[in-house]
Amino acid sequence: MVSPTVQQQVYARDITLSLLERLFPTDRLDSVRFRLWDGTHYPQGDFPGSATIVLNHPGALRAMLLPGTEVGLVEAYLYNDFDIEGNIEAVFPLAEILAERTNQWQKKLDIARDLLRLPNQQNPRISKRGAARLSGKPHSIERDRQAVRYHYDVSNDFYSLFLGKRMVYSCAYFESPDRDLDTAQEHKLEYICRKLRLKPGQKILDLGCGWGGLVIYAAEKYGVDATGITLSEPQASLAQQRIAEAGLQARARVRVQDYREVEEWEQYDALVSVGMFEHVGEKLLPVYFERAYRLLKPGGVFLNHGIARRAIEKGWNPQSFSNAYVFPDGELVPISTTLRAAEEAGFEVRDVESLREHYALTLRHWVARLEAHHAEALQFVEEPTYRVWRIYMSGSAHGFATGRLNIYQSLLVKPAAQGASGFPLTRRDWYDAG
Repeated sequence: MVSPTVQQQVYARDITLSLLERLFPTDRLDSVRFRLWDGTHYPQGDFPGSATIVLNHPGALRAMLLPGTEVGLVEAYLYNDFDIEGNIEAVFPLAEILAERTNQWQKKLDIARDLLRLPNQQNPRISKRGAARLSGKPHSIERDRQAVRYHYDVSNDFYSLFLGKRMVYSCAYFESPDRDLDTAQEHKLEYICRKLRLKPGQKILDLGCGWGGLVIYAAEKYGVDATGITLSEPQASLAQQRIAEAGLQARARVRVQDYREVEEWEQYDALVSVGMFEHVGEKLLPVYFERAYRLLKPGGVFLNHGIARRAIEKGWNPQSFSNAYVFPDGELVPISTTLRAAEEAGFEVRDVESLREHYALTLRHWVARLEAHHAEALQFVEEPTYRVWRIYMSGSAHGFATGRLNIYQSLLVKPAAQGASGFPLTRRDWYDAG
């Protein structure tokens, strides 16, 4: 495409500035400003904020906003029509401002008319990974394999750059906000084992075990026989390698298997699912909890750790950026829906804890680590893929910080004969040292 002339660029700059003034009044931009392709800033003057949105060419604003979809806007970032310098999390409140300023059809039409006056210019949408393209019935075993592999089979080396030494891809547990990530992740693993009240010789099953962080920790620290399952072959391969390096082959293992394929009825003392629940799907909740119930011995416990949306928020959106580029077919359900399904399967709900603030802290650590290893990340993935993780993790941090997202650990028990739970009267053992 022919680049705009100098005169056309000046014309585009004036339209862009006019649009920015209408969409983002200066009194609402306390943390973010814009820099145009020619160096012009909006707002002008001194700026104490923490982020800059860089419009890389005269058609950038058109490429961002004219599609009118979340995917279209984010793709403009993925393919560098615009960039974000500084604290990327700070830009997400602008989405709420944009929604307010375009909340009527006439406003939308007026904005669209001016966007069409900008050059029809955008960078090529070329990437090896691209958006997800799944086939088959939603949440069938085969389609779930496709979805999981799309997200997790990117590169073990890429994930290792930001997850930390234990390769734990879920919310950490911070005793204070200034704790380092590796310590917080180890505290999370310890906290889960304490909630399950593990004892040497018990058998546990980790549904969606990732790279085996919890399997290894529980086998090593608590002397249990630990099995993990995942749908990602690269995850399982690395997990088995780490198990061997720890000398735990006799009591720890990871299999490539769907939770619906496990039929070891009443063989496990404890089940745990950490960060896998979002892949199940609301319609499959009865299957998920019934399977978990049958796998547990009477008196067995199940810790289900999963992200939830607020009940007042809309459900799964097939047109979302997350569904297209991050977690295809992933669904968030309210905690009330989760607990009802668990109870209907026969479980007794013993404890529910929100770790919302902990996940915001975790995600900020991940983003900072990813950004610090940008150049190294490009040895394993393309720039658009790096940007997928940067923007989705930052947006998630904003979601948890503002309460639009939450994460819960639900402790469930399969009652033994005459309803005995086997639980002590207090939770003191979860918190006592030693």
